Amino acid sequence: MPGPCSQMLRVMRYTAYLMLLFFLHVSGKNMAQAVTISGNNMPLTKVFHLIEKQTGYVIFSNKKVLENSRPVSLNAVNMPLPQLLDLALTGQPLGYEINNKTILIYRKKEDGIPAQNPAAAGNVTGIVLDSANAPVERATVRLMPGNKGTSTNQRGAFLISGVAPGSYVLEISCLGYQSVRHPLTVTGSQELNLGNIRLRQSSNTLGQVEVVVAYGTVKKTDLTGSVGQVNMADLSKAPVASFTEALAGRIAGVQVSSQDGQPGKGMGIVIRGANSLTQSNSPLYVIDGFPIEDPEDGMLNPDDIESISILKDASATAIYGSRAANGVILVETKKGKIGKPVVTLNLSHGIQQAQKQMEVMGAYDFVKYQNELNKTSAAATYFQNGRTLESYKDVQGIDWQDQVFRQSPISIGNIAVRGGSGQTRYSISGSVYDQEGIVINSGYSRYQGRVSIDQSIGRQFKAGLTANYSRLTTFGQPLAEGNGPSFTTYLLSRAWGYRPVAGDPNTDLQDDDGDMAFLNQYDIRLNPITTNNNEYNKSRTSDFLANAYVTYSPLSNLVFRFAGSMSNRQRRGDVFYNSKTVQGSPLNPRNVRGVNGSVIFTETNIWSNDNTVTYTTNFSKDHKITALGGVSFQEYKAETYGYAAQNLPNEQLEMPGLDEGIPYSSFASGGENFMASYFGRLTYNYQSKYLLEFTFRGDGSSKFAKGHKWGYFPSGSFAWNMQEENFMRGLKVVSNSKLRFSYGSTGNNRVGNYDAFAGLSFPVANSYSFNNGVPGKGAIIGGLGNENLRWETTRQLNIGYDLGLFNNRIEVTADWYRKITSDLLLNADLPATMGMLNAQQNIGKIRNQGIELSLKTVNVKTKAFEWSSSFNIAFNQNKILELVRGQDALYSTVNFETQYNNNPPYISQVGQPAGMFYGYIFDGVYQLSDFDKSPAGKYTLKAGVHNNGAAAQPGHIKYRDVNGDGDITTADLVVIGRGQPIHTGGFSNNFSYKGFDLGIFLQWSYGNDILNANRYMFEGNGNIRLSLNQFASYLDRWSETNPTNRNFKPGGQGTIGSYSSRVLEDGSYLRLKTVSLGYNIPDRLLRTLHLTRLRLTVAAQNLLTLTSYSGMDPEVSVRSSVLTPGFDFSAYPIARTVVFGLNVTF
Repeated sequence: MPGPCSQMLRVMRYTAYLMLLFFLHVSGKNMAQAVTISGNNMPLTKVFHLIEKQTGYVIFSNKKVLENSRPVSLNAVNMPLPQLLDLALTGQPLGYEINNKTILIYRKKEDGIPAQNPAAAGNVTGIVLDSANAPVERATVRLMPGNKGTSTNQRGAFLISGVAPGSYVLEISCLGYQSVRHPLTVTGSQELNLGNIRLRQSSNTLGQVEVVVAYGTVKKTDLTGSVGQVNMADLSKAPVASFTEALAGRIAGVQVSSQDGQPGKGMGIVIRGANSLTQSNSPLYVIDGFPIEDPEDGMLNPDDIESISILKDASATAIYGSRAANGVILVETKKGKIGKPVVTLNLSHGIQQAQKQMEVMGAYDFVKYQNELNKTSAAATYFQNGRTLESYKDVQGIDWQDQVFRQSPISIGNIAVRGGSGQTRYSISGSVYDQEGIVINSGYSRYQGRVSIDQSIGRQFKAGLTANYSRLTTFGQPLAEGNGPSFTTYLLSRAWGYRPVAGDPNTDLQDDDGDMAFLNQYDIRLNPITTNNNEYNKSRTSDFLANAYVTYSPLSNLVFRFAGSMSNRQRRGDVFYNSKTVQGSPLNPRNVRGVNGSVIFTETNIWSNDNTVTYTTNFSKDHKITALGGVSFQEYKAETYGYAAQNLPNEQLEMPGLDEGIPYSSFASGGENFMASYFGRLTYNYQSKYLLEFTFRGDGSSKFAKGHKWGYFPSGSFAWNMQEENFMRGLKVVSNSKLRFSYGSTGNNRVGNYDAFAGLSFPVANSYSFNNGVPGKGAIIGGLGNENLRWETTRQLNIGYDLGLFNNRIEVTADWYRKITSDLLLNADLPATMGMLNAQQNIGKIRNQGIELSLKTVNVKTKAFEWSSSFNIAFNQNKILELVRGQDALYSTVNFETQYNNNPPYISQVGQPAGMFYGYIFDGVYQLSDFDKSPAGKYTLKAGVHNNGAAAQPGHIKYRDVNGDGDITTADLVVIGRGQPIHTGGFSNNFSYKGFDLGIFLQWSYGNDILNANRYMFEGNGNIRLSLNQFASYLDRWSETNPTNRNFKPGGQGTIGSYSSRVLEDGSYLRLKTVSLGYNIPDRLLRTLHLTRLRLTVAAQNLLTLTSYSGMDPEVSVRSSVLTPGFDFSAYPIARTVVFGLNVTF
């Protein structure tokens, strides 16, 4: 795709040049700090205020110093700051001194008294850090007595110059921290370096904490909705590729799960339960104020993220309207800050490995099993030349997992430069993430860069530009995706199933590409190591996201904001199968394409524009009203095209040789949609005691037909800060007590672009020449339209309570919610007379309700030691209230093996949660006592003993006869388990002692089941394949000498393709998710190294899992959807990771 790629590179190159020129221009401009002030008879206090507003400098003075000063008249346009100060102070008994970003105004010595000799004055310097050794910016530093002072820069550094000899007390204060005082003595002209000074966070800062919400921020005490805040310090400790992966278990009501552990695989996030049955339940992401649906997981570097807020209830999400029914994740990235450039460098390197391997049969047990399965075949294969079963007792079989899994390296590098002046702030960062998979020939890499510039233009305008580019590459065949109808097209199936020993001593299974002894076993004959190493499966994704804004403030309480963004995603997927792969080998009878390959391209472009106006007013000192209104527009376009070729004559050329093959597929498609919206929000605050908020949004979408294009989503909320009431003021133990109520509606329009409209297709296969030599294409209906299709709507009620005790050393948040989603967008079944099987319709209703509880505590807090904890737990109950008219259940199938693919293991029915497991109840194994034995040795079931739907014999599987009719039929199929957990949660503990800190985070899921489909094939050989190895658990199988009820005997699986509770397992788990240990190098060494911060870390991810699940990992759902949760077959295991890190700040 050279055209679009080259064009994008040119755009990026020109953008980089323009941004560089812009940056150099504004940087040069601000070195001079030009100021514009015009006015007559202005007091100096007003002049100083205007200087501070335009430059960002802090001016220190007081009434005594300004005593007897005279008003001034100025007409300065873009005048350099020192020149303006000289002009303003001409004829005044005042002088000034500029240090860093501060200006000190002082009284001049009276005539006749010599001024202080500057050479005799000293300087006081230092660095202010927080308890985590991070710089504290904009802390106020003052010397007492006197009026000398300054503020810290982004690195926490300060300088007070011209300090006369004497004894002083240095006071340092900053919002959110406890003030400190430091006695000192200045002698002569010395420079007194105080080193690092640490501030401790104040325990009662709740009212100062700001929470990012839709289109702005709000003090936490003034929050009326349910918003979860992520602790970024905790999140940054996890060695992961994406922030979504680190969110698991961190916020109550936010369920984060992986389908499996494939490198680069995205995470599934569901907030407060699934609202839709067949459409997306993913939340809306808003990155730096711009909504993005389904962003690439690795698009953002976690190290670039400043804050993450998760909007959960309708009052918080309704302003995003049609796309907010599933919740909203607000991401704010790091921006530049005032001060000299600060360089941060974070480097990590470590190893990954599989948490476990399945135990499979060795050589002796495998041959014994083969003999039981088919004596004739076993005799011909394993017992030739005098060999017996005993001959294999000392044979070392091959466990192919040892060669499929490996210890793999992982490397992470992040670098950033951030700084700024009073008018310009900038941030430039880049990252590299390189991960080899724990399965051979798999991995993931990301190269990413980000630039942001914020510029103040005069007193009323501000502008900013942010651009993010990422290049993601994944390679390796997805383990959970087979390449055909058979289960042995999956790599782990071949690794588990490939026989561990050959009967022929001349057959070397390690070196041979294929096992020629079993011509009827299809792809299981192919060496899993050779085939996997020869597969070429690579996906490359380029993501470019840019946004810009301009704000205009004609009044201090009125702000206009105009913003626009564009997103471009290009993806190319290459697949090539040579003659040594399952899909390209001539040894595989199912391969009809020979050596083959394919390529697919997709490109997605999204343009959006948001325009808002915000007005804030206060009256009578007790009342505050804020009004916001806005309009937004979005356009979405996507294109997909590709081709495939087979029977390539020259496989050495690989992908470039596709043009030599025979084309067997070519395709192209495209789509677009448009959205226009208007929205508003009104908030009322009375003494920070009573808080009201109302929001409204209207969305119009091109996805719906005329008359149904618009959806309207209002909400309202109320909060009562009870601690502000007189009756609470005497309760000193209570520092916060707030009751919250909210109700509102949100929508979902995540259907196809043209589902509301009928479509036609003109396939080549429908062409006919009509004897004239010119084929004429026939048209067929591609899908039935539905002009009555409309918005899916979710209405939510939320009641919450926030409690803070002992100056908020204990914080409790509790929420109860109920969500009802109506007009479900379903791909509903149609009568056969319609000529089409399905069509999108608004039919159905679903309810989610639950309780969320969060607890944060500061357990111990001394000068040297601190211990804090955080706990959250969430319960959600999902219930289907209505379905398609005349239908009370939906049955869902999954694909993994031909005989099972048409039988549904899931049911979603009215009155029950969605995605319940469905099948027969496993009732053990038929025993000899269940049968009568004839003199001829034939077994027949005794009277009153039901069959299993097949010719039952001793040792065969047994199902429960639920309806008691004596036969096992589909009437005995029932709900056998639940796919959704009863509750999920997380528990973290953080310890710090002097320079050390330790973080421990536990995550869990409880009450969900997993259908372990691997056991169908490898714990009983469900479709009776010869030479297929089995799990070691199948050693405990039924025989006359071992009448177990756990596993049936070989060939006793009953009707092939039947699902039952035999392979249904408890999927609950408790996982030691993250453990991190850090050490901050002491200050005395930092001064020697000329560094602000140097930190050494070691972190482990997925260190330990407690579970009764017998599979590779309980956090799995390879067919992940609301209707098919908790399905495990050949899932890529989640890796255990240990990394060592170095964090440096210059």
